[in-house]
Amino acid sequence: MDRSDKDELLKSTPLRGSNQLTVRGFNERLVLHLVRQYGTVTKAEATLATGLSPNAVSVIFNALEAEALLLRGDPIRGRVGQPSVPMRINPEARHYVGLKIGRRSFDMVLVDFAGAVSARRTHRHAYPTPAGTIDFVRSNLRPLLRSAKRRREDISGLGVAMPTELWHWTADFDAPQERMDAWNGFDVASELRGLLPGPVSIENDGTAACRAELVFGPPRQTQNFIYFFVGTLIGGGIVLNGSVFTGSRANSGGFGPLRIPDEPGGHRLIDHASLIILERLLTGQGTDPDLLDTQGADWRSLEPALSTWIARAGRSLAHAIVSTQAVIDFEAVVIDGAFPGAIRTRLFQEVGRRLDQLDLQGVYRPEIEAGHFGDIARALGGAAFHVSADYMIDQNNLLRKQPLPQVR
Repeated sequence: MDRSDKDELLKSTPLRGSNQLTVRGFNERLVLHLVRQYGTVTKAEATLATGLSPNAVSVIFNALEAEALLLRGDPIRGRVGQPSVPMRINPEARHYVGLKIGRRSFDMVLVDFAGAVSARRTHRHAYPTPAGTIDFVRSNLRPLLRSAKRRREDISGLGVAMPTELWHWTADFDAPQERMDAWNGFDVASELRGLLPGPVSIENDGTAACRAELVFGPPRQTQNFIYFFVGTLIGGGIVLNGSVFTGSRANSGGFGPLRIPDEPGGHRLIDHASLIILERLLTGQGTDPDLLDTQGADWRSLEPALSTWIARAGRSLAHAIVSTQAVIDFEAVVIDGAFPGAIRTRLFQEVGRRLDQLDLQGVYRPEIEAGHFGDIARALGGAAFHVSADYMIDQNNLLRKQPLPQVR
């Protein structure tokens, strides 16, 4: 992003501050939000974007630097007046643990304030159970911290990303209902509280992956986009006004039930654009589906089932996009999933090709983009929740009186 584009975006940002001293906390969040959004921000740029006075911005920058939340960059010279000093996020300011409880695997990461992963532990299973989850965390937490050279006291919070009502949809991923029913009423946060200092948060795994893209992904110009995450089943999230929109039940972006026309095998998006479908295609051609979860596996060995699935998933996702665009004219669609980057590229290109073949009369054609984190996105999003909740502005919640859901 060149400087002129950045200046235009900063001027057009919907976020505005107040010069009243009583809202210092909000203004500090606002500046941190902008720095995270754009990578680096100078005092002049922050003044332009927020409407705050130069003096107020200077006070905020100095306070955030004193708290070690921001770091100074190299001065920008060559302009009239004093050199501008860009400020950036200090990666060492905070550290978080993110945990993904998935239908096919556990994933636990240690993440710094800028979103870099310093350690990771994973485990594959046929289906998750509460007891297996607690055992995984207890067995792997100390090795995770040791690998990252961190102490328990260094951690500011634990974020859990998991499917909403995990005891549902069991037939879709071949799990025994009687075992999955153990999740109904199981309080994950209570069981994990005390293992680490700081709060424990619980968020839908698709929403968490979307949050990782927004909070830790590269700077983006779009303020409104939908995010699809293709895992064992398909889910995702919604970004409105530059913030994740969770909805009244914290489950916005549950795209699985979206209706798909004229596709053999089912009438829902979940019946086509899910990795469980690829698993079944692989089994049908005599290929071991466990290759899908092998780190560094070459997915070219999965042909021809892989190409069949990409075509099927791409067409179904294109139909789903038209349905969502009829409700809100999102600027972009981001597609990510638990697969290698080369497969992600093939899928989002197929979606774009299929979308161009559909009747788009009356809807806006969004940009189709690839996500940036792949299979680590959900665990990363667990950590991103705390960054978002404590240090960013949620424009969709500014007028709400109730607290964010499921923060424990």
